[in-house]
Amino acid sequence: MQRTNPSSATASPAASSPPDLPEPGGLCAIHQPNFLPRLTTLAKLFAADYWIVLDDVQFTRHDYQHRARLTALDGTDRRQWLSIPQTAIREALIVDRGLARRKTAGMLRQHYKPSPHWPHLARSLQPVLESVATGRTAAVAETSTRVLLDLLGWRGQILPSSRLPARAGRSQRLADLAAATGARSYLCGTGGMAYLDESLFTAHAITVTPFVPPDRRIWAAGRKDSAVTALMALGPTMVADELRILVAWITAFQTVA
Repeated sequence: MQRTNPSSATASPAASSPPDLPEPGGLCAIHQPNFLPRLTTLAKLFAADYWIVLDDVQFTRHDYQHRARLTALDGTDRRQWLSIPQTAIREALIVDRGLARRKTAGMLRQHYKPSPHWPHLARSLQPVLESVATGRTAAVAETSTRVLLDLLGWRGQILPSSRLPARAGRSQRLADLAAATGARSYLCGTGGMAYLDESLFTAHAITVTPFVPPDRRIWAAGRKDSAVTALMALGPTMVADELRILVAWITAFQTVA
């Protein structure tokens, strides 16, 4: 998780004023913006009271910041990558905005037009297509995540990491960001649990809550496929119900812990 500005390695306060912070004592998730994120990623954000967007870390070419895996609804298990095309890696800029918008709209239509939920979801995804005009991959990725969270009825808060103080170091930075927002607990996925130094969170009196979604039903492909597939297959209401069940389980885990 390399920062885009090496000169701010010891702290990351932005020149502008800090964002309005949530009420202290919340459950926070910290994650880079992903383009039409996977269902498990979206579920982690949905489970949190607020999402700290890592908006000042380096673009990773082979990650999910600029691409999503779509799955056909015809039962053939046919999958295809949808990528924001011809991205300049250093600045994460979209070289051909017209092509990016046409390709995104075309592949979504190709995969999901047969869905009964297509008319509603196609309208809801319009802000994602419009965000391509910014020319910034991160803006498109963050907009796509915001749109999907809105579809699911999430009422949490989104905060940019670039406007919060934090020190260098993979775990230290996450612990500082959580502490700066008054979190009582940090929601951590399975990948993060493999490297996280929990003692840095303990120093801030912050617990670490593992986020481990089940591997059955809609979650079976949720670690790889975009959440758009589940939304098109089941509709926002049913997917939101599944996520609320997962949130209830996480809440119970926190109570026991």
